[in-house]
Amino acid sequence: MDLKNNIKTTIKEYSAKLREIAAFIGSHPELGHEEVQASSLLAGELEKLGFSVDRGTLSLPTAFIAEYRSGTPGPTVALLAEYDALPELGHACGHHLICTMALGAAAGLRSIADTTGGTIRVYGTPAEETKGAKIDMAAAGLFDDCDIAIMAHPFHVYERSGASLAMDALQFEFRGKAAHAAAHPDHGINALDAVILLFNAVNALRQQTKDDARIHGIISHGGQAPNIIPDYAAAQFYVRSASRAYTDELALKVTACAEAAGIATGCKLTVSNYEYSYDELRTNETLSGAFTANLIASGIAEDDIRFSQDHGSLDLGNVSLRCPVIHPYIKVVNEPYQLHTIEFRDAAQTDTAYQAMIFGATMLAYTACDVLADSELLKRIKEEFSR
Repeated sequence: MDLKNNIKTTIKEYSAKLREIAAFIGSHPELGHEEVQASSLLAGELEKLGFSVDRGTLSLPTAFIAEYRSGTPGPTVALLAEYDALPELGHACGHHLICTMALGAAAGLRSIADTTGGTIRVYGTPAEETKGAKIDMAAAGLFDDCDIAIMAHPFHVYERSGASLAMDALQFEFRGKAAHAAAHPDHGINALDAVILLFNAVNALRQQTKDDARIHGIISHGGQAPNIIPDYAAAQFYVRSASRAYTDELALKVTACAEAAGIATGCKLTVSNYEYSYDELRTNETLSGAFTANLIASGIAEDDIRFSQDHGSLDLGNVSLRCPVIHPYIKVVNEPYQLHTIEFRDAAQTDTAYQAMIFGATMLAYTACDVLADSELLKRIKEEFSR
């Protein structure tokens, strides 16, 4: 308890700075890989806390890894910070709170690290909403020596870390031949027809997919004018499921739908990935149990902590294949506002949300403290991960 009291006191003393940083990032939203102000501010604060900071990790300008290494060997615990905003909406997913929870937890853990031993790392991970940097970092092996990696997401309820969907982002471009739609339609090859056939084929495919499959798309380019047969049309799809293996299978089937549409219309087809592919999140239940126990010990009723399988797709899924991971949700608003809405954005920039942010930072630090101080807990976490 002395360790956790130290953490709580340190984060409380640092809370005014955390509020200031969260308010600044929240009111200065930056899109993925453009988070210059947020990244610089967070990295600078971590340096003030005694962390060494590698900026521009993997040549990603707004990525960083900050590390405090105690003088005693021990576990390496990673805190993950996201700070990208959404187009038009700003911080409607609460990433200004995610990154400050990680910062606050880092400050708390820094106060005990020389006692427990081990290494504290903060990963600044840009662009979670699009081309998530965690994918690059995971592929480069930057999480392979981490004993745990943890983060918490703002929401309108408390929720245990669950699962997320693996995802592929597929773009289908069809090229045909333009012609006057009234005078010489027989001279044309209609690329928009191919896109429409693709959608119809995908809709037919849905009946033969598993319950966890999600296939959804848009027509990103459909032609120039009604009296011109389109010589170019394109569609973008997200293909998701509960596992990477089945998502790969679905992607092949959707691609076959596009190939058939190209053959039927005489169009040439180009297939590409317009965003990164995400793997499914595999929550480490032992680690998740430690986080939940800290919530309950801190006064959150067990019945108030929900469980849900997924909230879409996360680049954290790729990290969860490299080391034990959790992604719980912290209640930061009092109304059932959904993520990616104006209502959630505005409510997440109030005193209520900032107080919850401080609580979330404390819970993250308590959980990491458990891992640093309890070798048996770490053993059980690793045994589960290795299964």
